[in-house]
Amino acid sequence: MAHVTDGALSGYCTVAGCAASCISGRTQNSHKSGDGDGLRLKSSRWYGYLAAGWATIFASVHFFWALGGKVGLDISAGQRLADERPGWFVAGGLWGVGCLCLIGASVALGLRRRGVDGRLWGYLKVLGWGIGGLLLVRGILVEVLLITGVAEVDGVSSAQKFWTLALWNPWFILGGVLFGLAARSFGKGMTGEVELRSITAH
Repeated sequence: MAHVTDGALSGYCTVAGCAASCISGRTQNSHKSGDGDGLRLKSSRWYGYLAAGWATIFASVHFFWALGGKVGLDISAGQRLADERPGWFVAGGLWGVGCLCLIGASVALGLRRRGVDGRLWGYLKVLGWGIGGLLLVRGILVEVLLITGVAEVDGVSSAQKFWTLALWNPWFILGGVLFGLAARSFGKGMTGEVELRSITAH
């Protein structure tokens, strides 16, 4: 009987050890998976920050021009507008665009949120996609028209055309990509965050 009892205890210990090993392995894998999801969630929030930074920089440039700054204005708006600075251009093309950029920055910061739903939040996502789409269309369309020579505009200097191709159009395309990524990741990750918290609590 002693031999039988010892054998049974040994068997139980072996089974218990295997079970504990399996549970430990699953827990470690869960932690690894949770850590990976957490890193992806945190990195996706940066799209909103980057889009907001893009819009803030663009707003600052327009406010600089609106306050009388001249650096870069001629290669952006043209020499005539940069020299004459008509009231409609300063009000709408500089102050107005700068304010719109700040609104865009607010939208981008709103797109950082996770685990949200509802009609109003849905409108925010659509707005983010719309901003991204407009920026992409503006940048790509003007780039293609200038490269192919389809659009020939009187009064556009070679320097303005060069900087439009090399700087302004790529800048618009970058903004469109950032807003698109921010809108794409908006509202995602609530399930992953809940699972990550429950795993960490255990």
